[in-house]
Amino acid sequence: MLKIDLLRHGETTLSHTLRGSTDDDLTELGWSQMQQSIDQSWHANKPNSMQKQVQWDVIFSSPLKRCRLFAESVAEQKQRPLFYDAGLQEMHFGDWEGVSTQVIYENEPELLANFWQQPTQFTPPNAENMQEFYQRIFKSLEQMQQQMLENEWQHALVVTHGGVIKLLKCMALNHSLDEILKMTAELGQLNSFAIHEDSSIHLYEELPQ
Repeated sequence: MLKIDLLRHGETTLSHTLRGSTDDDLTELGWSQMQQSIDQSWHANKPNSMQKQVQWDVIFSSPLKRCRLFAESVAEQKQRPLFYDAGLQEMHFGDWEGVSTQVIYENEPELLANFWQQPTQFTPPNAENMQEFYQRIFKSLEQMQQQMLENEWQHALVVTHGGVIKLLKCMALNHSLDEILKMTAELGQLNSFAIHEDSSIHLYEELPQ
């Protein structure tokens, strides 16, 4: 069994929009949200005499700036190898990239409502569809598992996006992908998973959040 801790990026300059593959920057608050989660994860929720640091063997990151720059900082702090994977990027929202949901609602209320309720059936104009997004993430997960096994890495930090984390939660809970928008993935927070030998993924509840 391998452990992966997925860290969602913090607040960004375009956090009020569907930024998807738009390469916007972290705000100061966004950086501090991520740093706080990392600092808290380094100490298990145990009595002081039993506290120990979480030791990641490797770091994987989306190449978008809101993930990459922070991943580089952690890799330097902890002296760990860092790999970028474009497969870990957020879903591409097509014509809705960089547009607020309020503006979309004002212009395309029916399509937005359909996408919110059944994202496997309704795709934003010129956007990546849910099946393509799923296949991309699943492929990256398999490659990550293979790379970890080949290098005997047991525990990885993955700096990524809300949609990626929500999709993995759907997979871990055996929920329909139509429930992806009901999953939680707070800005700057960690979510922990276990990858088993058969490539199935489960929530890893024992790690500190």
